[in-house]
Amino acid sequence: MAMSFFDQFASPSYFSIPLIAIAIALPWVLFPSPSSRWVNNRLITIQGWLINRFTNQLMLPINVGGHKWALLLASLMVFLITINMLGLLPYTFTPTTQLSLNMGLAVPLWLATVIIGMRNQPTVALGHLLPEGTPIPLIPVLIIIETISLFIRPLALGVRLTANLTAGHLLIQLIATAVFVLLPMMPTVAILTATVLFLLTLLEVAVAMIQAYVFVLLLSLYLQENV
Repeated sequence: MAMSFFDQFASPSYFSIPLIAIAIALPWVLFPSPSSRWVNNRLITIQGWLINRFTNQLMLPINVGGHKWALLLASLMVFLITINMLGLLPYTFTPTTQLSLNMGLAVPLWLATVIIGMRNQPTVALGHLLPEGTPIPLIPVLIIIETISLFIRPLALGVRLTANLTAGHLLIQLIATAVFVLLPMMPTVAILTATVLFLLTLLEVAVAMIQAYVFVLLLSLYLQENV
C-alpha cells in the first residue's frame, strides 16, 4: 500500500514510449487563440487582462533592459499553472512532480540570468558575493558561502515546486483512501473526512497557482539582480 501511493508520480508510458511529452504539450492546446476581430469574446478578454496585469506587476521593479523577458516569464507562468491545475484532475499525470523537469526549467533560466549579469555588469554581479563593509578575516568565508548560496538557487527552485506538489498529492490520496476505508465502518467520520478532503483540494488548487507564481517571481528577482 505504501508503494502504491507513489505510483501516481511515475512517468506514464505506452508501449515503452514515455507520455510525459504529451502531458507537457497538451496544455498549450487548451488555450483559446486570439482572433482577428476587433472585439474578442469574454474568455479571451479575461485571459488577456490577467496576463497583462501579471506581466505589469512582474516587470514593475525591473528596468527596461529586463523587459525582454516578459514574454518568456508570462508564458512560463501560464504553462506551470495549467500543468499544476490539470494534475489535480482524476487519472491525470502532473509533470511538475518530476524533479528532472523542474530542474530542466530552473537551471537554464537561472544560468541565463547569471550570464547576463556577468556580461553586462560583471563588477556588480561579482559584488553580490561580498557584502560591503565585510571585515577582512571574514572575506574568504563569506565569498564561499555566497557562492554556495548562488549555486543552490536553481536547486531550491526545482525542489520547492516538486516538494509542494508531491506533498499535496500524497496528502489528498491518503485522505481519500481513509474516506473509502471508513465509509462502511463509520459513515459519520467518513463524511467529516470527506469534508476535510474537499477543503484540502481547494487548498491544493491555491497551492498549484501560488507555486507557479513563486517560481516565476524568484526568477524575476534573480533577473533584477543581474540586469
